[in-house]
Amino acid sequence: MTVTTPMPRPPDEAGRLAMRQRPSARPVMFQQWRELLFLHWEYSVAEIQRTLPEGLFVDTFAGKAYLGVVPFFMQNIRPRFLPAAPGLSNFMEMNLRTYVHDRAGVPGVWFYSLDANQRLAVAIARRFFHLPYEYAKMKSSRTKAGAIRYESQRSGGDANGADCAFEYAPGAELPTASPASLEFFLVERYRLYAAASGRLWRGAVFHQPYPLCRVELTAWDEHLLTLNGFVPTGRRPEHILMSRGVDVTVFPLERV
Repeated sequence: MTVTTPMPRPPDEAGRLAMRQRPSARPVMFQQWRELLFLHWEYSVAEIQRTLPEGLFVDTFAGKAYLGVVPFFMQNIRPRFLPAAPGLSNFMEMNLRTYVHDRAGVPGVWFYSLDANQRLAVAIARRFFHLPYEYAKMKSSRTKAGAIRYESQRSGGDANGADCAFEYAPGAELPTASPASLEFFLVERYRLYAAASGRLWRGAVFHQPYPLCRVELTAWDEHLLTLNGFVPTGRRPEHILMSRGVDVTVFPLERV
């Protein structure tokens, strides 16, 4: 008898909103994400699908898929049972991501890489969350006009000396993203997926909806796409947003 694999079910609006609910499991960690810059490029659905593990499918908005670069600042990172530690709990992080769902239609994020300038955080995330963290030399500063200057250079033989640099400043505040909007699709993500030893895992985070604002972007690049094997688009990002940040509760991984 032939067994037919069911077709994947894309997420619906009710399913996306349900992800905002706080999980009933006991959290494992608390974090603060600050001064997030969201840069998104439209990218080929087929090209992205080829990069995903078995069991994950490209999530699209109006038929379009996206790659996102998100530089930001991690603050007061701590396990549930310990206080934040000076020198360990604050660092910079930048990720390259796309948006996916599983066969049951649970929407989430797939990370191609997460660069951070805290070696212990890199080791813990790789070991316990199966996430592709990489150590990078990173620095930030403020311009005289108050813009954030954010720079990163990944370590290791595959980095090719690529320098990622962004300069951005917050603009006018925006209303909370509505569920039907592209902004909601791109930023309101409360599940992450990871793969290890042929298995697919899903983790949950909880936070209030992102407070969003417009952003003045004066420097950007696509080097992170190149570092992860994607051909750069040669275009300015199609979608640019910023958030001052959220306080985040992190929950343990579960097998999908």
